[in-house]
Amino acid sequence: MVAHLPTNQPDILIVDDTPENLRLLATMLEQQGYKVRKVITGEMALKVVQKTIPDLILLDIGLPKMNGYEVCQQLKTMPEIEDIPVIFLSAYNQVEQKLQAFAVGGVDYITKPFHIAEVQARIDTHLQLRFLQKAHAQLVDALQEKNQKLQEKIQEHEAEILRRHAVENALQIANKRLKDMAHYDSLTGVANRRKFDSIVALEWRRMLREKKPCSIILCDVDNFKPYNDTYGHQAGDECLIKVAHIIKVQLKQSHDLIARYGGEEFIILLPNTDQNEAVTVAQTLCQAVFELKIPHCASSVVPYVTLSLGVATQIPDTQSRIENLIYKADKALYVAKSEGKNQVRCYEP
Repeated sequence: MVAHLPTNQPDILIVDDTPENLRLLATMLEQQGYKVRKVITGEMALKVVQKTIPDLILLDIGLPKMNGYEVCQQLKTMPEIEDIPVIFLSAYNQVEQKLQAFAVGGVDYITKPFHIAEVQARIDTHLQLRFLQKAHAQLVDALQEKNQKLQEKIQEHEAEILRRHAVENALQIANKRLKDMAHYDSLTGVANRRKFDSIVALEWRRMLREKKPCSIILCDVDNFKPYNDTYGHQAGDECLIKVAHIIKVQLKQSHDLIARYGGEEFIILLPNTDQNEAVTVAQTLCQAVFELKIPHCASSVVPYVTLSLGVATQIPDTQSRIENLIYKADKALYVAKSEGKNQVRCYEP
């Protein structure tokens, strides 16, 4: 069964202190059928949500007085607001800003300048998740009420037992569907950030116990914005699907994991893998994407879609954190892109 958004207009609150951004984004979303409210400060946003609760909040990080992180922290202290999805907007594309955005409770991160197709896709995804969560809670309440009545009548009629089993099965199916939607990227089908964060925490602790190396590969599709501008966003989506698939099939170990990290960026977890092995994997991925021969006439490298990859490896200890390893992989990725793209670079202190 496919989940659909509610029939009424989804209510979106935009918080951005730049009038041009605010007007542009509001106009684009209104044209897509959303109900849009606009404010320019974090203080105004906190007042507005207490009067009318939105379905989703688009929150700029660089706000005056109270920045977006602080606003999100305040929102998460309000019982009626804490579950409302918050998507951060920012011109910053560094890992540190993204990690902080998720740490304070954001569900997604969109970098400026944005494309309406991407914004709409992300908004639709999180509205669907929000709608499913509310429907799931209502289903649980309804099932608990029915279950209580069934317990009272179970000795009177044997058929009620079968009905109870059917209801419990329906709940399990609903839980599985909700879990699948919450843990996998709706476009590429690979793991999303939420799934990656849960798996990487477990694997990091396992490598700490076993004193084995853990490697991270951060990869980015080269010149992806020119690709979208040249071929269109539908072709861009198809390109990301192909890249994600070829990366996934190249990963051979059962504990290896690929996740969509944001936009055209993917992250790969390689537990129990040293630096030389991780570099070999990264080079294989780089070559595999190149051999897809996806045409890219706007590329500054070759006339095909290519990848830049950054590799970082560490044996975990009690003083280290996985976030630092991801940061190092991001630094190596930056070097790979700045030195010409379509290549692999390792982190070097």
